[in-house]
Amino acid sequence: MLAAVSVLGLAGCGKKTEPAPEVRPVRLMQLSQHGGKTNFEFSGDVRPRVESRLGFRVGGKIAARLVDVGAVVRKGQPLARLDPTDLSLAEAGSRAQYEAARTDRDLAAADLKRYNDLFAKGFISAAEQNRRKATYEAAESRLRQAEAGLRSQSNQTAYAVLNADADGVVTAIDAEVGQVVTPGQPVVRVAQTAEKEVAIGLPEDQVDQLRGITDVSIHTWAEPQRSLPGRVREIAAAADPVTRTYATRVTIPNPPEDLKLGMTAVVTFVRSGATPAIRVPLTALLQEQGRNQVWVYDAAAGTVKPVPVTLGEAIGNEVEVRQGLAPGQTIVTAGVHLLRPGQKVRPLQTVAPASAPAATPRQG
Repeated sequence: MLAAVSVLGLAGCGKKTEPAPEVRPVRLMQLSQHGGKTNFEFSGDVRPRVESRLGFRVGGKIAARLVDVGAVVRKGQPLARLDPTDLSLAEAGSRAQYEAARTDRDLAAADLKRYNDLFAKGFISAAEQNRRKATYEAAESRLRQAEAGLRSQSNQTAYAVLNADADGVVTAIDAEVGQVVTPGQPVVRVAQTAEKEVAIGLPEDQVDQLRGITDVSIHTWAEPQRSLPGRVREIAAAADPVTRTYATRVTIPNPPEDLKLGMTAVVTFVRSGATPAIRVPLTALLQEQGRNQVWVYDAAAGTVKPVPVTLGEAIGNEVEVRQGLAPGQTIVTAGVHLLRPGQKVRPLQTVAPASAPAATPRQG
């Protein structure tokens, strides 16, 4: 009995077994230098450079609409017509006034010729001859006035037909047959197809750095392999109150025929950097006492250690590291807030170098 108690006592005095150190699973990435170029992509849609809301230059009742939405029109092609009855009557009245003025002018001219002959023979005074000359000049002025009125009224009658002012495609119809319209009221919208551009929105944190970039390319969702050159035509001075982005138009010089309005397009800005840089995901950063640090993985020991870093510019979901890291090192990219110096870790995947091409932030 005493022997058994002694054995239990000796066992109780032995050292306690320490638990095995915790090994945390982590995701790793091997660092490499990115090239000096960075791509920024923004999606948008193809729009016309010029879209005109065409309307009649005179008022009246629409008698006929000659095109539908989607119709391809040529310059000078009729699009709609007004009822010309009132305009034709007004033109007829102006023409009658012109004919009457011309008759008065011809009569005054004949009188002036006759009185000039009488004045030359001494049968009338100079005052009478001057009165006949003044009568003729007044008749000539009334004729010119009537002629201008007739020309103006003829133009008004011609305005009863709404013609396309350029080659394009009909994008909308704003008035129908039977509707009475006022001068200038939009009736047909025509988008000119000679010049096309892509409408995008630039975020406020990138609008300044992208403003001066000239290396711009465009590709459509339908044909991603075909790249078209682009040129930034305008950037809005104020942000859109809803999207908080700056409306931007990128012109497509000499657009191909199959580039249709409304197509989804992606505009790529290529910015050249001064020197190659190391970039790390934002998930790899950890702030400790106001300092940024990254966990560096030691493959031989299977442990990690924190390394302070100096950050540069953020590009999409990545950030440039100016000091603290070197190409070839392996860092932790997930779960950084759960680590401690010297902790054993287990990689979740085979470590592969970071892709060398520049990151491409995509924007909606």
